[in-house]
Amino acid sequence: MTLNSRLIYLAMFLVCAGLIGFALYLQHALGLEPCPMCILQRYAFVVVGVIALAAAIHNPAVLGRRIYSGLLVVLAATGGGIAIRHVYLEHYPPKIFDCGADVGFMLESFPLTQALPMIFRGTGDCTKVVWQFLGLSIAEWSLICFATLIVAAIVAAALKARR
Repeated sequence: MTLNSRLIYLAMFLVCAGLIGFALYLQHALGLEPCPMCILQRYAFVVVGVIALAAAIHNPAVLGRRIYSGLLVVLAATGGGIAIRHVYLEHYPPKIFDCGADVGFMLESFPLTQALPMIFRGTGDCTKVVWQFLGLSIAEWSLICFATLIVAAIVAAALKARR
């Protein structure tokens, strides 16, 4: 079996679906409540996964692969930026913080231009590391996954034309 862009896009979708499934397991089975930044990272994984699935189904030629991959890189980089901020808050928590409202409340109650700064400011929940695997927090693993998705999208765009 040869590596082609359709398989890469399908793998990206499966990775995103697996990550969302694992996040739901952590939330519902282990009782770990997600912070606002975790929620935003989940949204980014969902959007990347849906676009990757569309690309896998569409199986585009060169120009289409570049467009899909460019979109995937931008979306994964956005999720990665959120993860970077989350990792920063975990390592350098603010001296004063409160456990503010959840993302849903903020987005429903405030215009987006006011809600986003509140979300990125982080809450007490965003600064706490509540789960680790191999010494890395959920946010750090999320950052690694977003970086891997970016590399996969670039590889998919760089592959030779389909036959």
